[in-house]
Amino acid sequence: MAKIEEIFGAVVRKRRNKLGLSQEAFADKAGIHRTYVSSIELGKVQISIGIAQQLAEALEAPLSKLWREVERRLEAQDGGTEPT
Repeated sequence: MAKIEEIFGAVVRKRRNKLGLSQEAFADKAGIHRTYVSSIELGKVQISIGIAQQLAEALEAPLSKLWREVERRLEAQDGGTEPT
């Protein structure tokens, strides 16, 4: 069972890739270090709500949209189905 940090990281990575941004370009846009982006995407760190908002802005999406996707994946995980 994936931890919420891993799920959030996967949501961030999917959206970043959809926008065609490298980790470095995304990090610059979000105002954080590239290695921190990597740690976030791998679910290795717990982030503050402020950093989550910076990520959402850099991903050109409301934070609520990212959290809805996290919740959807959590529900799918609990139900035994993998989201796409």
